[in-house]
Amino acid sequence: MKLGIIGLPQSGKTTIFNALTRGNTPTTASAGRIEVHNAVVDVPDPRVDTLSDMFKPKKTIYAKVTYADIAGLETGSAKTGISGQLLNQLNQMDGMILIVRSFLNDSVMHPSGAVDPLRDMETMLSELLLNDLIAVERKLERLVEERKKGSTDKVLNARQTELFEKLHKTLSEDKHLSTMEFTSEEQKELSSFGLLTRKPILVVFNLSEGQEEPQIKIDRPWVALMGKLEMEIAQLAPEDAAVFMEEYGIKELSLKKMINLSYDLLQVQTFFTVGEDEVRAWETRRGANAQESAGEIHTDLFRGFVRAEVVAYEDLISLGSMNEAKAKGKFRLEGKEYPVKDGDIMHVRSSL
Repeated sequence: MKLGIIGLPQSGKTTIFNALTRGNTPTTASAGRIEVHNAVVDVPDPRVDTLSDMFKPKKTIYAKVTYADIAGLETGSAKTGISGQLLNQLNQMDGMILIVRSFLNDSVMHPSGAVDPLRDMETMLSELLLNDLIAVERKLERLVEERKKGSTDKVLNARQTELFEKLHKTLSEDKHLSTMEFTSEEQKELSSFGLLTRKPILVVFNLSEGQEEPQIKIDRPWVALMGKLEMEIAQLAPEDAAVFMEEYGIKELSLKKMINLSYDLLQVQTFFTVGEDEVRAWETRRGANAQESAGEIHTDLFRGFVRAEVVAYEDLISLGSMNEAKAKGKFRLEGKEYPVKDGDIMHVRSSL
C-alpha cells in the first residue's frame, strides 16, 4: 500500500510526512524541483502483538504502508498538463493524501496571501481534475486521427472512444473519475493511463497547536491534526513522547488514525499467518477470496492453491490455543472462493 502526500507549497506536507513516519526530513524544498521522499511504516496492530505472545515466533512482522512526500505540485501546473516526471510519481501511488493548510503563521507566507482551507482544497482537486480532462481530450483527439487514417483496430477504437467520452462527460461536470463505476474490462483498459482522479484521496487539514478542528462538511474522507506538534512528539524517545502526550492531553498520535483511514480509503484489510518461525500480518483487499489472498503471500500459493485452513482471530484468542480451536470446531477448511475476513488466521495448502 503506497500513499502519496501532496499539497500546495507551505501547506506542511513534509511536516505531516515526518509525523507519520517518525522521520526528520528537512521541511524546506528547492523551488521548482520535484523531490520525493519515501518511508515504510509498520502498521500498528495489537493483534500482531497478542499472536506473537501466544506463538513465541523467531520473527514478528507487521503489515507495511509506504508514504511518499511528493514536492513539486503547484497552482496552475495542470493548465498544460502536469509534468511527466511528477505524473510518473503520482501514478505509482495507490491513493493520495492531500494536505491542506489551516495553520496561521506570519513567518510562513501563504502563496495566495491568506489562509483559506476550503479554497486550497478545491484548488488542488481542480488541478487534478484539469490534468485528467486534458489527458482525456488528447486521447479522444488521437482516436479521431486513427479513424481518419483507417489503419486502426475499429473495434478497439470504438470501445475506447465510448469509454473516453464517458470519462470526458464526468470530468466536464466537474466530477472526479472516482465517482464512476467501471467494469473489469474498463479498469484494465484504463490501467495504462495516468488518470489521477481515479485514485482515492484523503484530505488532511493541518492545524496550528491548540487550533480547533474545522466544522465543515465535504464529500470525501478527511481528518484534522496538529502537524507540527505531532512531528515533534514523533521525533522524541518513546518515554519522553508519553510524558509530552499526557501533558497536552493527546490520547493517540495521528499515525494510527491515519493508517486506519488509509485502510478505509483503499478498502484494505488484514489477515495473519502464524507459527513458531514467524507471526506476520498481510494486507489484502476487502472482498478478496482465499486464493487471491494467498497470492499476497506468494504467487506460488495462488497458482497451487488447494485449501486454506482458517480460524478467526477472536475465536483463537477466546479459546486460547489452536488445538482448542480445532476441538471446538472453529478451525475450518475453506476453498478458493472463501471470502477472507479481517483478522482471519490462514494456513494455505498448496500443490506447488
